[in-house]
Amino acid sequence: MKLKSIFITATIIVITTIFTNAQPVKKHGPLSVKGIQLVNQKGDDVVLRGISYGWHNWWPRFYNTASVKWLADDWSCTVVRAAMGVGPRGSYIDKKEWSKEKIEAVIKGAIDNDIYVIIDWHSHEIHTEEAKIFFAEMAKKYGQYPNIIYEIFNEPVNDSWETVKKYSIEVIDVIREIDPDNIILVGSPHWDQDIHLVADNPITGYTNLMYTVHFYAGTHKKQLRDRTDYALSKGIPVFISECAGMEASGNGMIDYKSWNTWIDWMEKNKISWVCWSIADKNETCSMLYPTASDSGNWKTTDLKESGIKTREKLNSFKSK
Repeated sequence: MKLKSIFITATIIVITTIFTNAQPVKKHGPLSVKGIQLVNQKGDDVVLRGISYGWHNWWPRFYNTASVKWLADDWSCTVVRAAMGVGPRGSYIDKKEWSKEKIEAVIKGAIDNDIYVIIDWHSHEIHTEEAKIFFAEMAKKYGQYPNIIYEIFNEPVNDSWETVKKYSIEVIDVIREIDPDNIILVGSPHWDQDIHLVADNPITGYTNLMYTVHFYAGTHKKQLRDRTDYALSKGIPVFISECAGMEASGNGMIDYKSWNTWIDWMEKNKISWVCWSIADKNETCSMLYPTASDSGNWKTTDLKESGIKTREKLNSFKSK
């Protein structure tokens, strides 16, 4: 009887451990920033790893709760990024309610599956008033959930850091009136390449801010890592909210040597990273073929080389 009791207890512990490891939000709780590190509710360093959906206005079919579950279960994602397109025809600017429905499906999928979710204002130019209205609504609806991360400007292109900084402060103020704690990601100029400019003139007076850097390993190499190392040395917390292994165009061969160097560098510095993207466009960085279903359950034959290799990499960190 005693042995049976011990066996049952041990089984419960094993099942609980597996279940907890598969539920990062239960494991880590609300996230915050300590120094340059993303940390959990106990103050321990956290590295999130996951996948970004493609622009919602071009690949809306993948924006559903079932695909989130598949990415959490089969790809070991601890975070997904809902890339709400802002600017092109058919995006948030002229289809607001439909756009929110798509983004909220991913948010709800992340909450249901206990992973983190980045609400990404996926724009290349500034739309201040629209952003303030959108993020106020998202903060009111979802700010109470520890799953939520706000990315308030995907990739500034032609705007100076002074302009991006002014915009960011306006949007941060709106979010912080409603949600005082969840992480906010701030973009840097030149497609999130000019993190060194941020390092010399950061936003002050707020907590739980991080700054985004984006890389495509076939194009971006040591120079961008050096810039980011400089920012880290100046106390700037960094989050890689978009990256991949090929050229910045989204095409070309995957540069495995450069990609692996980037991954080793991110892991060494305990920097969270999100790969681009869940889409079926005819390009290297879109991870799926058109045969892929809307809702996951993807076979190997549905995955392009980028999808196969990204899934392998994410699963290799499953126990961490």
